[in-house]
Amino acid sequence: MSTQVQPHSAVLLHFTMKLEDGSTADSSYSQGKPALFSLGNGSLSSELEQQLLGLSIGEKKSFSLPGDVIFGKHNPDLVQYFSLRDFTETGIPEIGTIMLFTAMNGSEMPGVVKSIEGESITIDFNHPLAEQQISFDIEVLEIDPQLESQNANING
Repeated sequence: MSTQVQPHSAVLLHFTMKLEDGSTADSSYSQGKPALFSLGNGSLSSELEQQLLGLSIGEKKSFSLPGDVIFGKHNPDLVQYFSLRDFTETGIPEIGTIMLFTAMNGSEMPGVVKSIEGESITIDFNHPLAEQQISFDIEVLEIDPQLESQNANING
Protein backbone atom coordinates (compact mmCIF):
# COMPACT_ATOMS: atom_id res chain seq x y z
CA MET A 1 0.00 0.00 0.00
CA SER A 2 1.32 3.36 -1.01
CA THR A 3 0.98 6.49 1.08
CA GLN A 4 1.15 8.67 -2.04
CA VAL A 5 -0.73 8.63 -5.35
CA GLN A 6 1.34 6.74 -7.94
CA PRO A 7 0.95 6.48 -11.76
CA HIS A 8 -1.34 3.40 -11.47
CA SER A 9 -3.08 4.16 -8.17
CA ALA A 10 -6.80 3.98 -7.58
CA VAL A 11 -7.77 7.11 -5.67
CA LEU A 12 -10.92 7.73 -3.65
CA LEU A 13 -11.44 11.48 -3.41
CA HIS A 14 -13.90 14.29 -3.00
CA PHE A 15 -13.86 16.94 -5.71
CA THR A 16 -15.58 20.14 -6.71
CA MET A 17 -15.31 21.50 -10.26
CA LYS A 18 -16.05 25.21 -10.68
CA LEU A 19 -16.43 27.33 -13.78
CA GLU A 20 -14.88 30.73 -14.42
CA ASP A 21 -17.99 32.48 -13.07
CA GLY A 22 -17.62 30.62 -9.75
CA SER A 23 -20.60 28.31 -10.31
CA THR A 24 -20.20 24.63 -9.47
CA ALA A 25 -20.22 22.35 -12.53
CA ASP A 26 -19.94 19.09 -10.59
CA SER A 27 -19.16 17.97 -7.05
CA SER A 28 -18.88 14.63 -5.29
CA TYR A 29 -20.18 16.38 -2.17
CA SER A 30 -23.52 17.13 -3.87
CA GLN A 31 -23.68 13.50 -5.00
CA GLY A 32 -23.28 12.44 -1.39
CA LYS A 33 -20.34 10.11 -1.98
CA PRO A 34 -16.68 10.37 -3.00
CA ALA A 35 -15.49 9.40 -6.47
CA LEU A 36 -13.07 6.59 -7.34
CA PHE A 37 -10.59 7.19 -10.16
CA SER A 38 -7.97 4.79 -11.52
CA LEU A 39 -4.90 6.52 -12.86
CA GLY A 40 -3.30 5.17 -16.02
CA ASN A 41 -6.45 3.66 -17.50
CA GLY A 42 -7.27 6.58 -19.81
CA SER A 43 -10.35 7.77 -17.90
CA LEU A 44 -8.56 10.97 -16.81
CA SER A 45 -6.43 13.28 -18.93
CA SER A 46 -2.69 13.03 -18.31
CA GLU A 47 -2.69 16.68 -17.15
CA LEU A 48 -5.34 15.91 -14.53
CA GLU A 49 -3.44 12.79 -13.41
CA GLN A 50 -0.27 14.89 -13.03
CA GLN A 51 -2.11 17.08 -10.50
CA LEU A 52 -2.93 14.00 -8.40
CA LEU A 53 0.49 12.30 -8.45
CA GLY A 54 2.37 12.48 -5.16
CA LEU A 55 -0.63 13.51 -3.07
CA SER A 56 -1.10 11.75 0.27
CA ILE A 57 -4.19 10.53 2.11
CA GLY A 58 -5.95 13.51 3.71
CA GLU A 59 -4.20 16.03 1.47
CA LYS A 60 -6.20 18.80 -0.21
CA LYS A 61 -5.27 20.59 -3.42
CA SER A 62 -6.73 23.38 -5.57
CA PHE A 63 -5.74 23.93 -9.21
CA SER A 64 -7.11 25.03 -12.57
CA LEU A 65 -6.92 23.45 -16.01
CA PRO A 66 -8.31 24.46 -19.40
CA GLY A 67 -11.49 22.55 -20.22
CA ASP A 68 -10.12 21.27 -23.52
CA VAL A 69 -7.33 19.48 -21.60
CA ILE A 70 -9.95 17.61 -19.54
CA PHE A 71 -12.80 17.13 -22.00
CA GLY A 72 -11.01 17.25 -25.35
CA LYS A 73 -10.31 19.96 -27.86
CA HIS A 74 -13.17 21.47 -29.85
CA ASN A 75 -13.78 19.30 -32.92
CA PRO A 76 -15.56 21.07 -35.81
CA ASP A 77 -16.82 17.67 -37.03
CA LEU A 78 -18.96 17.49 -33.88
CA VAL A 79 -20.94 20.57 -34.96
CA GLN A 80 -23.95 19.27 -36.91
CA TYR A 81 -26.71 20.99 -38.84
CA PHE A 82 -30.35 19.90 -38.67
CA SER A 83 -33.49 21.02 -40.43
CA LEU A 84 -36.36 22.62 -38.52
CA ARG A 85 -38.41 19.63 -39.80
CA ASP A 86 -36.27 17.37 -37.55
CA PHE A 87 -37.85 19.09 -34.54
CA THR A 88 -41.54 18.82 -35.45
CA GLU A 89 -42.22 16.38 -32.58
CA THR A 90 -40.23 18.21 -29.90
CA GLY A 91 -40.81 21.79 -31.02
CA ILE A 92 -38.15 24.31 -31.93
CA PRO A 93 -35.61 24.47 -29.08
CA GLU A 94 -34.15 27.65 -27.64
CA ILE A 95 -30.52 28.59 -28.24
CA GLY A 96 -28.40 27.21 -25.37
CA THR A 97 -30.71 24.24 -24.73
CA ILE A 98 -28.94 20.93 -24.11
CA MET A 99 -30.82 18.10 -25.83
CA LEU A 100 -30.24 14.34 -25.95
CA PHE A 101 -29.88 12.80 -29.40
CA THR A 102 -29.80 9.09 -30.21
CA ALA A 103 -26.73 8.06 -32.21
CA MET A 104 -26.74 5.38 -34.92
CA ASN A 105 -25.48 2.79 -32.41
CA GLY A 106 -28.35 3.57 -30.01
CA SER A 107 -26.28 5.51 -27.48
CA GLU A 108 -27.41 8.96 -26.38
CA MET A 109 -25.31 12.07 -26.93
CA PRO A 110 -25.99 15.51 -25.47
CA GLY A 111 -25.87 18.40 -27.92
CA VAL A 112 -26.10 22.15 -27.33
CA VAL A 113 -28.31 24.26 -29.60
CA LYS A 114 -25.87 26.91 -30.88
CA SER A 115 -27.95 28.78 -33.45
CA ILE A 116 -31.17 28.80 -35.43
CA GLU A 117 -30.95 30.43 -38.86
CA GLY A 118 -33.76 30.12 -41.36
CA GLU A 119 -34.57 26.43 -41.73
CA SER A 120 -31.29 25.29 -40.09
CA ILE A 121 -30.50 24.48 -36.46
CA THR A 122 -26.84 24.15 -35.44
CA ILE A 123 -26.12 21.57 -32.72
CA ASP A 124 -22.71 21.28 -31.06
CA PHE A 125 -21.85 17.80 -29.73
CA ASN A 126 -18.51 18.92 -28.25
CA HIS A 127 -18.38 18.79 -24.45
CA PRO A 128 -20.01 22.04 -23.22
CA LEU A 129 -17.17 22.69 -20.73
CA ALA A 130 -14.35 22.14 -23.24
CA GLU A 131 -13.94 25.87 -23.87
CA GLN A 132 -13.89 26.99 -20.22
CA GLN A 133 -11.23 27.23 -17.54
CA ILE A 134 -12.07 24.68 -14.82
CA SER A 135 -11.04 25.05 -11.17
CA PHE A 136 -10.73 21.97 -8.99
CA ASP A 137 -10.76 21.49 -5.23
CA ILE A 138 -9.87 17.93 -4.31
CA GLU A 139 -9.30 15.96 -1.13
CA VAL A 140 -7.65 12.54 -1.22
CA LEU A 141 -9.57 10.17 1.07
CA GLU A 142 -7.97 6.84 0.28
CA ILE A 143 -5.39 5.24 -1.97
CA ASP A 144 -6.85 1.83 -2.68
CA PRO A 145 -4.29 -0.84 -1.81
CA GLN A 146 -6.25 -3.73 -3.38
CA LEU A 147 -6.44 -2.18 -6.85
CA GLU A 148 -2.89 -0.94 -6.54
CA SER A 149 -1.54 -4.44 -5.88
CA GLN A 150 -3.50 -5.83 -8.86
CA ASN A 151 -1.90 -3.22 -11.12
CA ALA A 152 1.53 -3.98 -9.66
CA ASN A 153 1.06 -7.67 -10.48
CA ILE A 154 -0.05 -6.91 -14.03
CA ASN A 155 2.82 -4.54 -14.66
CA GLY A 156 5.59 -6.29 -13.04
